[in-house]
Amino acid sequence: MAGENGEAVRNKQVIFRDYVSGFPENTDMEVRESTMKLRLLEGSNGLLVKNLYLSCDPYMRFRMTKPNVPVYVEPFRPGSPITGYGVARVLESGHPNFKKGDLLWGLTGWEEYTLITAPETCFKIEHTDVPLSYYTGLLGMAGMTAYAGFFEVCSPKKGETVFISAASGAVGQLVGQLAKLFGCYVVGSAGSKEKVDLLKNKFGFDDAFNYKEEQDLDAALKRCFPEGIDIYFENVGGKMLDAVLLNMKLRGRIALCGLISQYNLEQPEGPYNLMNLILKQVRMEGFLVFDYYHLYPKFLEMVLPQIKEGKIVYVEDTTEGGNVGKRGGL
Repeated sequence: MAGENGEAVRNKQVIFRDYVSGFPENTDMEVRESTMKLRLLEGSNGLLVKNLYLSCDPYMRFRMTKPNVPVYVEPFRPGSPITGYGVARVLESGHPNFKKGDLLWGLTGWEEYTLITAPETCFKIEHTDVPLSYYTGLLGMAGMTAYAGFFEVCSPKKGETVFISAASGAVGQLVGQLAKLFGCYVVGSAGSKEKVDLLKNKFGFDDAFNYKEEQDLDAALKRCFPEGIDIYFENVGGKMLDAVLLNMKLRGRIALCGLISQYNLEQPEGPYNLMNLILKQVRMEGFLVFDYYHLYPKFLEMVLPQIKEGKIVYVEDTTEGGNVGKRGGL
């Protein structure tokens, strides 16, 4: 491999220029080339990796905003490469859990080569009989988010009714399939006819609707859930959350995974139907996936056989080269 044995190599990077207000623009980032030596400093316990796949996920928009309160998800640093989840090959290791040639997934840089200084945030890839890109989504952070949010936060029971917003996304599509396999009635919302068809015909949802075509979200939910919703997997917030609150069942559960309708707003929209949480004794809980990473082996034990048997399917949007899509490679 060019650049091994410590010589300097060119390193293409996507640099975050400054904090963003409103919708991100191309000018908020720029591609630069730097040079780096493919050698760890003596005594380092870090990893030098070649990035193979990078994932572009909704939570990254939140990291582009200048924090005005203490946060538990580190914002991007202006002037530095964007960081996110990806798949990489180890070129040199100072950590006992990894060796040269290992494949891993975890937090890395939007660049060709990265020095990972916190290898404990990375997972060694042991199963390579599935597409390697799955570890940026289905078998990585997005998959663990679906698993933890549904099983650990929502505590489902067979036969319950489940609603998922942004259901065709990397997390939502797996939540729906896990819920169906568990024995629940599952409905999802998405933003196009193509995505709705995907939910019903590929992912096996019982029903789905295009929220952009619904004049009354409350009526749409009552149509799909005439007896109410037991579990809501929340990805969008705003008007959808407000409508869901009107349709929750007694002692229903809401897992707050994301609020993507709010990320680009300078003034967030507040829900108005919170009294339903009290009157219906609904539990609404936010969660961060890294609190559940200790369950990753249990997650793989459940999901890998289902993938290999075709009981869980996955759709990726992959872009080769410098233009990064939803699931992009450098």
